[in-house]
Formats: sequence, structure tokens, C-alpha cells
Amino acid sequence: MNLALPRLLQLASPALPVGAYTYSQGLEWAVEAGQVHDPVSAKEWIAGLLEEGVGRFEAPLIAALQRAWAVAEHGEVLRLNADFLASRESSELRAETLQMGYSLRRLLHDLDEFAVPPAFDAMPEVCFPVGWALAADVWHIPLADSLTAYLWSWCENQVMAALKAVPLGQAAGQRLLLALGGRVPEVVRQALELPEKQWSNFAPGLALASSRHETQYSRLFRS
Repeated sequence: MNLALPRLLQLASPALPVGAYTYSQGLEWAVEAGQVHDPVSAKEWIAGLLEEGVGRFEAPLIAALQRAWAVAEHGEVLRLNADFLASRESSELRAETLQMGYSLRRLLHDLDEFAVPPAFDAMPEVCFPVGWALAADVWHIPLADSLTAYLWSWCENQVMAALKAVPLGQAAGQRLLLALGGRVPEVVRQALELPEKQWSNFAPGLALASSRHETQYSRLFRS
């Protein structure tokens, strides 16, 4: 039996105990500011970040990380980890990926038959994409499937945040996920082909939203 698909579903599940549901990545501030206020504006905000932010930096970086883990290029893993941490433009975004990375590393240690490489343990600070890429490599998950699941999980978390913060109805949330899911395959295709010199996390709206969320008076989320 091929276990790659069940393992991938487990990795992308909202039940994965890494705390993703506690973060909105600036979406909560966008709601507070009135930039996101209905299903249409929520779609524009999330799709914009998917295609111009996460899809053009985080996704190709994860692909590079999974390739590096596959051939034990630990120096490359360290470099990409440092690059991702440096790309976090607010203290909340940085704290988010470090907390989720720490939680995923601890979880992988607790799973039966998962051999955690010493190089992973030796990293003093580990971002979430590093742990995701390692799990995908150990579980022999094809690269395109790994990226698809990662982006879907990100979209799902953003929609869940919108359901609570806007708020949106359940049917509206499902329509939003349907629309976002339709964009994921093309984002994955581009991420797999994008050379590192063209990676970009230029998303000033996200940086401002995340920074302003730090002093937002009433908050449901940690970012």
C-alpha cells in the first residue's frame, strides 16, 4: 500500500497540532480596517497573497528545501531556513513560523518510526517550511503534491480566519475555498519552475497589516 497520500493528508490536516488556526497573517487587521468586509474582498485579499506572495516565495522555497533534504544538503537547508526567517517582515510573522516550526519538530519526534535527522535537531531556530519539507521527504510525498497540500492548507487557514473575523457564512467559505483551490495548480506549476533569482515576497499590504495588527486593540488571532 502506498502511504504517501495518507501521510500527506495527515500533514495538511487542520488537526496537525502546530497552532496554525491561531494566526491570520494580517487578515484580522485588514478586516478591522475595512479592506476585507465580504466574500468578494476576502477572495481578493487571500488570492492576491496566494499568487503574489506565498506562491512566489514560500512555495518555491519549500520545493528547494524538499530537494535539499532528499540529498542531505544540510548546508542548503540552513541557508534556506535563514532566508525564510529574514523574509518575515514583522515580529508576529517571524514568531508564527518559529512557533509552528518548533511544534512540528516536537511532533515529528513523538511520531513512531520517524527518524529525525540530527541536522534538523541542531538548528537553533527552525521555520515551519523546513519541517514540512522534511516530513514530505521522509514520507516520500511527490514534490508537486507536497506544494499543493501546503498551499491548500494555507488557503484553508485563511478562509477559516475570514469565517471568524469578517464574519462569513459556511457556504460562502466553501465557495471561497472552491475558487482558491482552482488557482492552486497553476501556482504550484509556476513555483516548481521559478528560478531563485525570481523569488519574491514583495507584499507591502501584508507587511503593513501584520505590523499594525501588533497594536490592534481587540484581537482573536496572534498575527
